Amino acid sequence: MFTGLVEEIGLVQSVLKGVKSARIVIKAHKVLKDVKLGDSICTNGVCLTITDFKSTSFSVDVMAETMRKSNLKNLTPNSKVNLERALRLGDRLGGHLVSGHIDGIGSISDFDTEDNAVWITIKTSSELLKYIIHKGSIAIDGVSLTVAYVDEKVFKVSIIPHTKAVTTLLEKSIGDEVNLECDMIGKYVEKLFDSDTVYDDSKNSIDINFLKQNGFA
Repeated sequence: MFTGLVEEIGLVQSVLKGVKSARIVIKAHKVLKDVKLGDSICTNGVCLTITDFKSTSFSVDVMAETMRKSNLKNLTPNSKVNLERALRLGDRLGGHLVSGHIDGIGSISDFDTEDNAVWITIKTSSELLKYIIHKGSIAIDGVSLTVAYVDEKVFKVSIIPHTKAVTTLLEKSIGDEVNLECDMIGKYVEKLFDSDTVYDDSKNSIDINFLKQNGFA
């Protein structure tokens, strides 16, 4: 698990592409402290496993499914990526719980400056928008942000100067793809409501009608 608080901006050194997969080497410093083979690094919001490392870089293998479903397929040498090490028990949770298993991608459709902040408008599919709520949490390229606006086609977030300084979000251009991970709570609730019977045995049954009758839905 991760928090969505980026620790460092990494620099892609090389991308060795296979038929559908890739091996990526990323230059970094802070996230390599106390690193071990097999550790997880959130890279642009995607949980990747370190397969090799040196004092100033680490390597990851990206499978075909991840290449299809994320913007990692667009990385080239000198691309910048947001990096975060896995959350440890006892750490402060300053962002929100991020799994590193993205739900899909969106594309940036607008930037708008308002005083000290920059609004980013992101267009994405209705399949993702149904999980995105006003004032809810969203991870964009691994950055934990609060949704400030949402409708049936787009949503918006507002970036403060600190976020601008420590992430890659405002180095992007209109049309660029970003990885999106919605708050997982909504998906669990949907799964619960889609099930006619959540629990059933010979004596007990809990379904949506039971939840409504007892004030849970």
